[in-house]
Amino acid sequence: MSAVVLTRAAAPAPERPAPGRGSLRRALRVLGLVGVLVLVVFFVGPALWVVWGSIRNGGSFSGTNYSRLVSYGEGLGIYLLNTSVVVVVTVVLSLLVSIFAGYAFARMRFPGSKLLFVGILAILMVPHTSLLIPLYIWLDRIGLGNSLLGVAFVMVMYQMPFSVFMMRNSFESVPRELEEAALIDGCTTFSSLWRVVLPAVAPGAVTVGLFAFLAAWNEFVTPLILLSDGNKYTLPLALVNLVQGDWGMIDFGALQAGVVVSAAPCVLLFFVLQKAFVNGFTNGAVKG
Repeated sequence: MSAVVLTRAAAPAPERPAPGRGSLRRALRVLGLVGVLVLVVFFVGPALWVVWGSIRNGGSFSGTNYSRLVSYGEGLGIYLLNTSVVVVVTVVLSLLVSIFAGYAFARMRFPGSKLLFVGILAILMVPHTSLLIPLYIWLDRIGLGNSLLGVAFVMVMYQMPFSVFMMRNSFESVPRELEEAALIDGCTTFSSLWRVVLPAVAPGAVTVGLFAFLAAWNEFVTPLILLSDGNKYTLPLALVNLVQGDWGMIDFGALQAGVVVSAAPCVLLFFVLQKAFVNGFTNGAVKG
């Protein structure tokens, strides 16, 4: 009995928080919350202001800004169609090329593979605008000058360094034992890639597709240099022409409506794919 009493008496008393520590934590939380609110207002405020301006005309709610945008130039439908063609071709080709190239660099060893991979990454060090004039001449010689397909091919080239790097690292994060088991079960190399490995690197593929979509949808300089016909303009080019206006007059209402139309697909797509986008970076996609 005495031993029990001594043991209990010798037990250390629970540590009590120092005076003022709780109030300091609450103050830090309040400051953090205030900082988050400031950032939200700073980033979301201008977007909400543009949306608000796009639906108001003369102090009242109206859809006339969008009506003028729809009928501007060649028509909003034409610009959206042209942009969609460039985006679809860019995304599809970027995914196809980066998946096969990334798989080859991750799983196969051939003479000059490392040098070739470094050469692909070296494109990142070259300013894209410095390549546009040679690309313009080359595309004109092969019959793709002043074409949406030519613009898409150039955008695919721009995306290759990041896309191949992302997919190679994604494939390297997948254990080789999965492929070996599939090959033992009778799968070919292509079928094991399609059925076993590709689902495992889906977040990386989504990241590549999302980056290709955003780059192609918002690209301005490349279509400006490569396209000359107004009926082939993409949406960013149309919005810039809208900014310039007629006789120096800018239709700010239609311009804000155009900004909303241009930004809406990017925002919606990011919210839909944000989970896979984050996983693409965290689950081995940036693991060298």
